[in-house]
Amino acid sequence: MEASVLDYDLPPELVAQQPAGRRDSSRLLVYDRASGAVRHRVFADLPAELSGELTVVNDTRVVPARIRIEEPKGEVLLLEHEGGREWLALARPTRRLRAGRRYGAVELIEHLGEGRWRVRLDGEPQGEAPLPPYITEPLADPSRYQTVYADESGSAAAPTAGLHFTPELLGRLDVERVTLHVGLDTFRPLTAPTLEQHELHGERYSVRPEAWERIRAAERVLAVGTTTVRVLETVARNSQLQGRTTLFVTPGFEFRRVDALLTNFHLPRSTLLALVMAFAGIEETRRLYRLAIDERYRFYSFGDAMLLL
Repeated sequence: MEASVLDYDLPPELVAQQPAGRRDSSRLLVYDRASGAVRHRVFADLPAELSGELTVVNDTRVVPARIRIEEPKGEVLLLEHEGGREWLALARPTRRLRAGRRYGAVELIEHLGEGRWRVRLDGEPQGEAPLPPYITEPLADPSRYQTVYADESGSAAAPTAGLHFTPELLGRLDVERVTLHVGLDTFRPLTAPTLEQHELHGERYSVRPEAWERIRAAERVLAVGTTTVRVLETVARNSQLQGRTTLFVTPGFEFRRVDALLTNFHLPRSTLLALVMAFAGIEETRRLYRLAIDERYRFYSFGDAMLLL
């Protein structure tokens, strides 16, 4: 499949720079796959759109993973804790950095290619919230880049579909938790000309046995976010409740445990958009994105949401 299928044009002003004033006041585009019906709601209406689904969320917590370095001017973005003081990270400007050198609290150990490094960190991460580069405005409240149910620390980015929930809204749903620590696989764009040539490095996940029993037995499951989809569909295939997943969900994929999907609007040429197309259909997804643009929905991490039933 050509990566160009994942392209679309987005007016820059639709890239949300700040979260909605209240988490559940963001807009919600609802698409019923069986009937083709589309409804425009607000996120607080979510319970009224569901019919008894078990709602599964990713409870990972974002670490303050962006560490600025002064000379040369750049940054280290922590991706994954490897144990002890060692982390996998992205560092820039890679060509001017040297293995064995210290840059503030970070020592670079080994260059792994494509800007990835193994690094050694002094103490716990004390950087900034790792906001995506398309968010150029400062975030007044860093807690808005965490879900209200964030628990297991380890992510380099937020599972953004979950940012819309409030404790009150969660209390109206039947909720179960899984964990996937968001890393490079989730936010790295496709650079290969086809999806088949794109390589995933893997992200760590875990599911409690009692949680999987509930998920396995549920009549219908709503996955909150693409990372949750990858956990559920990985376990549905390998029966392993913890490990690393390199599952790349693309059009033609057979979903075995996800019946409905709640997700944000994603970047072009992203693995996340490929997953949405796998669930809703390529042309239907393109149509829904055109509609969202026409209706002036807000896009990306702090943007609005879409419910695919």
